[in-house]
Amino acid sequence: MQGKQLFRAWTASIALLAMAMASAAQAQDISLNLPAQTYVQNAGSFMLAANETDVLVKKEVTTVATTPKEPYEPPLLSGSNAHLVLGLATIAAAGLTGMTAPEEGCEGVCVGPQPPRDVNGTHAQLAKLTVALAAATITTGLIYHWDDFSLEDGITDPDNLHALLGITGAAMMAVATANSAKVKTGTASHAGLAIAGAAGMVVAIKLTW
Repeated sequence: MQGKQLFRAWTASIALLAMAMASAAQAQDISLNLPAQTYVQNAGSFMLAANETDVLVKKEVTTVATTPKEPYEPPLLSGSNAHLVLGLATIAAAGLTGMTAPEEGCEGVCVGPQPPRDVNGTHAQLAKLTVALAAATITTGLIYHWDDFSLEDGITDPDNLHALLGITGAAMMAVATANSAKVKTGTASHAGLAIAGAAGMVVAIKLTW
């Protein structure tokens, strides 16, 4: 009787040991397979995300490279434009001054006292306006284009000629206006000097425009 019980106990122990070993083997298989599968899935997701990032980067680079640059447009209100407008206004005022010049003196031999000259009329006022505009033109040119002048480039450089003719022309018109204002009667010889000064400013503008 005791022999049968021992045999049953021994048989049950062997069965339990076999089941335990089988369970351990199954658990080992599961633990080995799951990390590998997870790694493969994660690797696929990572590769997909990397590919999407590359596509986005390429699209961004392509977009930046193909976007045309807008042409630079200088501001309308600038010192350089003010210099140009003042120069043109000076020439226009000089033309109006010449058109309004009154007849002076007498023809042939002048007898008796000469009539007084109109030194405050339209012609005189336009002459003063022309000189003021010329002074403003020279001032803005020196302020905003000082770096364009260089003696190393020689006198024939367009920028140097522009400055020389512009300053000389403005000075000649100023002298002509001053000489005309000093003469109260008779004839004041100033027209030739004023015309030469205006011509100098016209050439100066033409050189750089």
